[in-house]
Amino acid sequence: MRLSPVLALLIAGCAGAPPSSSPLPADRTVDVTARAETAPVGTGEDAADDPAIWRNPRRPAESLIVATDKRAGLHLYDLAGRHLDFAPSPRLNNVDLRDGVMLAGGRGILVAASDRSDEAQARIALYRLDPAARKLQPLGSPVAGTGEAYGLCLWRRASDRAVFAFVVMKDGRIDQFRIDASGSTATAQPVRTLRLTTQSEGCVADDRTGMLYVAEEDVGIWRFAADFAADPAPIPGPRVDGRFLVADAEGLALAPRGRNGGWLIGSSQGDNAYAVWRLPDLAPVGRFRIAQGRYGATSETDGIEIMPGNFGPAFPGGLMVAQDGDNAPATQNFKLVAWGDIAKALNLK
Repeated sequence: MRLSPVLALLIAGCAGAPPSSSPLPADRTVDVTARAETAPVGTGEDAADDPAIWRNPRRPAESLIVATDKRAGLHLYDLAGRHLDFAPSPRLNNVDLRDGVMLAGGRGILVAASDRSDEAQARIALYRLDPAARKLQPLGSPVAGTGEAYGLCLWRRASDRAVFAFVVMKDGRIDQFRIDASGSTATAQPVRTLRLTTQSEGCVADDRTGMLYVAEEDVGIWRFAADFAADPAPIPGPRVDGRFLVADAEGLALAPRGRNGGWLIGSSQGDNAYAVWRLPDLAPVGRFRIAQGRYGATSETDGIEIMPGNFGPAFPGGLMVAQDGDNAPATQNFKLVAWGDIAKALNLK
C-alpha cells in the first residue's frame, strides 16, 4: 500500500523525527550504477522480492546469491548474474542465510525463507546451500504460527551460536523461533512474540550486537533486543518522513564495521532511493539511488542485502544486491552494486 506524500508527512509529524540532533541531509542523494544484474525471474508482475548473499571465503569471486521469486520459488545466481539452480515453491517471500550452522550431516550453509503458501498458516522453508554443487537442497518447512508469513531474517546468538528466525507477519506481529536443522526433521520452536501495529516486512538482525531492526512500512524503523529473554518493547528508530525515508519503508540491510559500527541501509521505496544511517546511534548519513547505467536503474525496491569484504575483481570492497521492481521489457530481477562505489559516493568512513 502506498501513501500520498501529504499523508506520509502527517504520519511522520505524529511519530516524531529520526534520532539525530542535526538536520536531515535530505538533499544529499547520490547516484551509483550497477556492475551486474541477475537473469530475470521466470514469472511476470510483482515476483522478484528478496536476496541473500553467501561469500566464499576462499574464492570470493565464486560467491553466490540466493533470491526469491514469490510466485515460483528460490533462485541461485553467481556474481555475473547467471542462473545456477532453482528450488520450486509457490509463495516464498523473504530469504536469509547463515554459514557454519549444524545441519544433518555436518556444518553447512542454512537458507531460510518465509513461506506464504497458506495465508492462514505460516511456515519457514529451510534449505542447505551446497556451494560445491551450486545447488539448493530442501530441509523441510516447519510450521511457524498462524497468519501470513511476510518478512523473515535470521539471527545467530553470539553466546552459543544458536540460530533464530524472526518471521514478520503481514499485520505487524513478529514471531521468533529457534531453528534446529541438525536432525532428520527440521524444527522451528517458538520462543516469543513481538508486536508492531501495521503492515511490516523488512527486517535484519545484527549478530554482533544482538539488535533486530524491523521496517513498519508507513511508520518507520523499529529496534528490538534480539534475545528472547530481553524486554520485548520496540525502540523507535528513523521515521517515515516523506523526505529522507519515503513510504513504503521496505528492505533493510546492514553493512557492519568493527564491533558495533557500520551502517543500516533501508529501501525508501516511495522515491526509488536508499537511506543510510550510522550504527549504532542511527544518525542519518545520506541517501543514494541506483541510477541508469549499463544494467539499468532500480525502482520500487523490495528486498536488499549488503555484505562488505572482498568479492573478487568486480566487487573488491563488498556487494549490494537490490530487487528491481521494473526491469522492462523483461521481468523483474536483481541488480548487483559495488559497496565500495556506495561508500565512496557517500564518503562513508
